[in-house]
Amino acid sequence: LVMGRITWDFRRLKDDDWGSRCILMPTMRNITRLLIERNHWDYFDVGVPYPTGFHPETPSDVVLWQNFVLSRERHTLFCFAGAPRRNYPNDFRGLLLSQCRDSGDSCRAVNCIGTRCANGTTEILETFVDSDFCLQPRGDSFTRRSIFDCLVAGSIPVFFWRRSAYYQYEWFLPAEPESYSVFIHRNDVKNGTLIKNVLEKYSKEEVKKMREKVVEFIPKIIYAKP
Repeated sequence: LVMGRITWDFRRLKDDDWGSRCILMPTMRNITRLLIERNHWDYFDVGVPYPTGFHPETPSDVVLWQNFVLSRERHTLFCFAGAPRRNYPNDFRGLLLSQCRDSGDSCRAVNCIGTRCANGTTEILETFVDSDFCLQPRGDSFTRRSIFDCLVAGSIPVFFWRRSAYYQYEWFLPAEPESYSVFIHRNDVKNGTLIKNVLEKYSKEEVKKMREKVVEFIPKIIYAKP
């Protein structure tokens, strides 16, 4: 069964909570469910990629795009597209934006305050395509569409929660997380670890190999034309 939202929207525990109790109904217990975010404790939940703004019409279009992002000369070490959550205590996104600003030319930020980035913008794509790495904190839940915008652009994702990707998309992403991504625990960042310093330790050859793995998997994370 294909369900077009995150699993938590179908696991309402109280009548006044958001969403429905659909997945908790007895008739749903043994049905395989395809969702853009899964509960990794539930065997029947299967995480599938978020749809992106990349809509190739033919397989050759995909190959052309792969060649483009693989050969693209990138001028920025890392980037972040997101909005601060000022009403949240210890706002992690705000911390990432601050580190990005403090990193000078090594980081490029797109501040998605309000609805500026709701449906993707050219600025976001240009930012990802021009950066070696892209920061991917959790969204309103553990995952966010930006992960797949980043991958399609051939940029290497940097995760801070393992549940943002590693426990979500086993059918679609490489089995070895370190082959295509970087993991920095969020608490390390909160305690003063500089993302720029971590990413600068990767050699050009290591970055090249990781990008090749990202680009190799692009056909597995995009949706075919019906």
